Amino acid sequence: MSGGALYQEALRVLRRLELPEESEHDVLAALEAAQPGPLPLFYEAGAEAGLERPVLTARGVGLFFNFCAGNLADDLIDGDCTYYDAPVRVAPCTQFLLQNLAWATLAEPRAHVPLNALEESARLLAQAAGPQALEVRAREWSAPLFRRVAEGIAGRQWAAYLRVLWAQTRLEERAVSVGMSLGMAAHVAEDIRSRDTRFTSMPASDRLTVVTWGRQAAEALRAEDLRCLDAALRRIEPILPEVES
Repeated sequence: MSGGALYQEALRVLRRLELPEESEHDVLAALEAAQPGPLPLFYEAGAEAGLERPVLTARGVGLFFNFCAGNLADDLIDGDCTYYDAPVRVAPCTQFLLQNLAWATLAEPRAHVPLNALEESARLLAQAAGPQALEVRAREWSAPLFRRVAEGIAGRQWAAYLRVLWAQTRLEERAVSVGMSLGMAAHVAEDIRSRDTRFTSMPASDRLTVVTWGRQAAEALRAEDLRCLDAALRRIEPILPEVES
């Protein structure tokens, strides 16, 4: 089993809905745009937590649908939703479908996600979405604004995912702290790699502050000593020192 197997199961779940052909095509486009995305990490993190295959599959697929909904919203905001001819008309209904499919999948008995974990995860995702309103209105970026946005759209998003994935496992108590560090470190590294204006438009002192936050988050992840984080850290860690040197 792997991230690829989770994706194949996501396709099977989609086909069982028996949607109109046009709707299924729209959802498939959103899934393709988001994959592999978090799928390999969902699988590795679930396996390391000791989840049985049916539980890992249901949780991983449900979380992937939720990730795809968020990714679609972000693409629409950034003007990157090029996989639809009429994104403003098609994307909202597809996002609505994906979000409901996500929670339906996570609420299935085979997922064994307790109600309190679903509630906490949904609340974290709502809090994660809040700072997006600051981002879309930002004309100038500073380190404090960068951190507030990053901790929301990345940190709390990953905290929500791990809260569900690791529910009732030996890693449950670490879900939120690991998710926050993972999201923050990955967000900083990706903005540096892609030269996003969120990072590049800031004064040098603010950029150094942000790099420091990213490195601290990566160090916190490394200290967790979890195999499932190794691949992410191999991508993140080499990027951060380069900016400071």
